[in-house]
Amino acid sequence: MSFSDSTLTEVQRDVRKNISIHWHLFMAQGLVMTILGVLAIIWPQISTLAVDFYVGWMFLISGIVGAVAMFFAPTVSSFLWVLLTTALSLLVGVLLLWHPVEGAMSLTLVLVAFFLVEGLFQVILSLRYRDVFPGSWGWMLFSGITDLVLVALIVMGWPASAGWALGVIVGANLISSGLAIIMVALAARQIANAVRGAA
Repeated sequence: MSFSDSTLTEVQRDVRKNISIHWHLFMAQGLVMTILGVLAIIWPQISTLAVDFYVGWMFLISGIVGAVAMFFAPTVSSFLWVLLTTALSLLVGVLLLWHPVEGAMSLTLVLVAFFLVEGLFQVILSLRYRDVFPGSWGWMLFSGITDLVLVALIVMGWPASAGWALGVIVGANLISSGLAIIMVALAARQIANAVRGAA
């Protein structure tokens, strides 16, 4: 199988070529994601709070940077826009860090919506690109379905699921996405080896 397979579109050929060239980077990414996912599932309460604190600090730092950027706004309207986004970032960051349990509940709802969209996207993407990596597209499909199943479980167990859901959903997402990336990297390595062997 070569990079110029006539059954693929130009974009699909470019995707396969780039992944085949850098398959080892994708493999490393997949392994790290899988290990982090396993750790998140082993300690779901800790990982739930860790995600809450991580997002809280992201918003807080974003707000601080926005506060500095306000003074460089060239117009009144852009100053007001930066002021609004800065105030919201600071407020959300402080709330997540000051009230981590309530913040974890809110973040769980946000992540449920995110993983619902991501799961649907992965299912659609896996079906669309199944000709690019015929031996591994099913892993991407599996990853998307895993996200959708987790979303359903969390919604059905709400609000009791809020204490552990954030850690479990992030962990399961990391594992399923990591495995999908590993399988794509392995398929890309086979293609790269075949191309080198034919050269």
